[in-house]
Amino acid sequence: QVQLAESGGGLVQAGGSLRLSCAASGRTFSSYGMGWFRQAPGKEREFVAAISWSGSNTIYVDSVKGRFTISRDNAKNTMYLQMNSLKPEDTAVYFCAASLLRWGSSVVGQYNYWGQGTQVTVSS
Repeated sequence: QVQLAESGGGLVQAGGSLRLSCAASGRTFSSYGMGWFRQAPGKEREFVAAISWSGSNTIYVDSVKGRFTISRDNAKNTMYLQMNSLKPEDTAVYFCAASLLRWGSSVVGQYNYWGQGTQVTVSS
């Protein structure tokens, strides 16, 4: 089992940047594919980005390509999401998640462990 804790959320103006972190504890972090998801009020949780166990493979939802970068540091048991050129429509609670699928996935149901989430608010 792995425990996940997100940090780095906050309020930022449109065009600004934030970096989210996801700290993992428990079983070996590098065993898991990892992902970021987000959920806006009244909407379903949606995929944002995922990264394979080694960090060599990444996938993104089209709406964040070129603006967001997912990365991980297995030595620090931490995953990151660098978010640039933020838009009001990026406003949501952001969740990190761990999957037993080592290559990661864009499917919510394929993740086994979830953090509590961190709020990101982008003002116009």
